Amino acid sequence: MSRLVIVVEKPSDWGSYYPSEDVVSANDYLRNEDAAGSNDRVQVINLCSSYKYLGVGYYVSLLAEARGHRVIPSVRTLNDLRRRSLYGFDLDDLNQRLGKYLRDRKDSTAFSIGVYFGHTRHEPLAELARQVFEAFPCPILRIEFERERVWQISAIKPASLTSLDPEQEDVFAAGLDVFSRKIWRKPRARKRFRYEIAMLHDPAELMPPSNKRALRNFIDAGKALGIEVDPITRADYSRLPEYDGLFIRETTSLDNHTYRFAHRAEREGMVVIDDPVSILRCTNKIYLNDLLHAKKLATPRTEVVFRDNDAQLAGLGETLGYPLVLKIPDGSFSRGVVKVADEAALRTAAAQLFQHSALLIAQEFMYTEFDWRIGVLNGQPLYACQYFMSRGHWQIYDHAHGSAKGQPRGGGFKTLPVRDAPAAVVKLAQKATAPIGDGLYGVDIKSDGKRTVVIEVNDNPSIDAGVEDLYLGEDLYRRIMAEFLDRLERKRLGLAD
Repeated sequence: MSRLVIVVEKPSDWGSYYPSEDVVSANDYLRNEDAAGSNDRVQVINLCSSYKYLGVGYYVSLLAEARGHRVIPSVRTLNDLRRRSLYGFDLDDLNQRLGKYLRDRKDSTAFSIGVYFGHTRHEPLAELARQVFEAFPCPILRIEFERERVWQISAIKPASLTSLDPEQEDVFAAGLDVFSRKIWRKPRARKRFRYEIAMLHDPAELMPPSNKRALRNFIDAGKALGIEVDPITRADYSRLPEYDGLFIRETTSLDNHTYRFAHRAEREGMVVIDDPVSILRCTNKIYLNDLLHAKKLATPRTEVVFRDNDAQLAGLGETLGYPLVLKIPDGSFSRGVVKVADEAALRTAAAQLFQHSALLIAQEFMYTEFDWRIGVLNGQPLYACQYFMSRGHWQIYDHAHGSAKGQPRGGGFKTLPVRDAPAAVVKLAQKATAPIGDGLYGVDIKSDGKRTVVIEVNDNPSIDAGVEDLYLGEDLYRRIMAEFLDRLERKRLGLAD
């Protein structure tokens, strides 16, 4: 169970709050050399009045990290906050939101808000506060805004506990309460687990990579190997460093929180599946197309289509033939994919899809009754499935004729031993994942008797109970958790690459 330590510069700094045995002075914490040898999981909240370089607050964070304690703010966060150039880079999308939040403040050119563990008393800016805290995890932050022609963030600075007024102290106390309750974990079972893995999922996702029963199977498989698999959501970003590994079971994208989770977990030295490099290489079809071509792997005939290039659009029929398939680069589960029968349909579809991306992918249409999906883990084939086209449709998922809840209509499937899949299909799947990484992938392949080609490589493949596990059963989940265990052991012994 994690232990909480709240470090203040002087005991009197905590005078406005209830006494707590978790609160220690900075000097006491720094002098407690015995803490370095403890096997306890310790979360340190550093509330020193200043974090200036080589000051007392700086050393609290520095020695906390040296002792193997999880600390907020980390030295990395303190360094990032000093580099003003990072604000625009990390928070550029946040600046764009300020216009609608602050449209009523026409009489001022500057103001600031306090952020306390990601919370603020300014409700319209609550989401902004949360995202700033995710980017710069620090107990108390002050976000300064200025307006020339538009509102923008001018500075993000750490603030001290002693600078708060009574109303701000209430918000701080509430934020600390929420944060600390996430640290004081539920009591462990009698068996002490060797490792803890956070499994990121979204309970509200309509088409998640794993259904609820599959998530339970991963938890059970982990327990059998001495690993606690703890389901978390995007709201648990600040808790991430508590864990030894991260397993993403939520649809990944470069522009949402899944990539931020993967990137932070890797930075924290955790074992990560899906790792951020795999997300980068798989989630954009244009990147993936270039990568597969560079490795001379078989794919359908493909063109990258540029916006406002009318001549290129007009020539696609001759290059690829009709019908052809037009795709946005970051679609998933058959979304953002359109089959067009002639140039008129192509122009209509392109005009719609170009609203979402400056580049599109155009591919020859290759009909097959089913697509192969080969699961690959660390370069080795794991499972084999045939996904059949949705009835009366040319794709596996038919989004136009889905359920009232937004679920698309899917085709059937067949799960079989890897050894029963064509050797050429399995070999091509392994070759396709080799330049991407050593994670968990699902390779979609079409084979029409004449050619066998890679359609795409998925960094976060579907593993649903009752589908992909129909042949291997519990062993499918056990193999994936065993790979985590092997990587965790290698990292502990200093053998990781």
